[in-house]
Amino acid sequence: MDRSGLRSFFLVLLLLVLLPSYAAAAQPSAPANETVKIGVYMVDFNRVDVGAGTVSADFYLTLASDTPVSIDDIELMNGVISSVSTTRDTPTEKEYRIIAVLTTEPDLTRYPFDRHILSVKIEPKFENESRMILAIDSENTGLDPEADLPGWSINGTDAYVTHRAYLSGETPYSRAVFDYGIARDATSTVLKFFLPILLIVIVSLSSLLMKTAARLGLNASMFLAAVLIHWRIADDIPLVAYATFLDIFMIITYATLVMVLISGILILKYTDTGETEKVREINFWSIRIIPAITITLYLIVFVFLLG
Repeated sequence: MDRSGLRSFFLVLLLLVLLPSYAAAAQPSAPANETVKIGVYMVDFNRVDVGAGTVSADFYLTLASDTPVSIDDIELMNGVISSVSTTRDTPTEKEYRIIAVLTTEPDLTRYPFDRHILSVKIEPKFENESRMILAIDSENTGLDPEADLPGWSINGTDAYVTHRAYLSGETPYSRAVFDYGIARDATSTVLKFFLPILLIVIVSLSSLLMKTAARLGLNASMFLAAVLIHWRIADDIPLVAYATFLDIFMIITYATLVMVLISGILILKYTDTGETEKVREINFWSIRIIPAITITLYLIVFVFLLG
């Protein structure tokens, strides 16, 4: 092979080596995902509507990224934003003052000693995890010390990132969640509900000491008062497919009042027929059995449902 042919051979060989590398370099690279640091500083909550499952929240939202980002790139997943005002505005960092109505799914198993989690859930509006990932900005996340919710106590906060896919097989969306635990104030619950019911039960059980037919009318009045109190308190919550603590407590109360009523009816019956021995037996056993059953059932409910 002459010199010219040898030169051509090496030139072709060089092209075969370099062309794949050049072609690979020429291909556009896949866009890297963007990390957005997000923080929520809760200023205050307003009235919780357990029936509607809503609460009004006032908070600061901060967004920070190496690329331009704004509130238009994200959305609130569990509520409606009522107003937004910008408090800091740079290409890569934003801060907003937001008032929103948040929705929640209340758990009423312990009602009226119920506890709930109020959440702020935020996702990217358009980009899934392959393009945008949310991260908690711990420096700009927290709860204002003066935050207050009348009738409730705020007993814990949490912030974390999870993900959510809406269609089978699709790339999920990054989701930032900010949780705030609340519990109904126990003192107001006892004073508004359990104190009246307790007085009704005490009066009803005390009537067992009466050996006259007048106790029948007294217990009928107590039964009606218990029904009215139950109806008034239960009217504040939506209908649910399970028994709440209130329902079970009131079933025991009704059972107690019914037992006292039945004992009164039997005493009236045997008093009219002159069977004094049976009247004495009914008084003897009702005083000992009915209070014991009532107290035992109440203790079981409090220990197993609230313990």
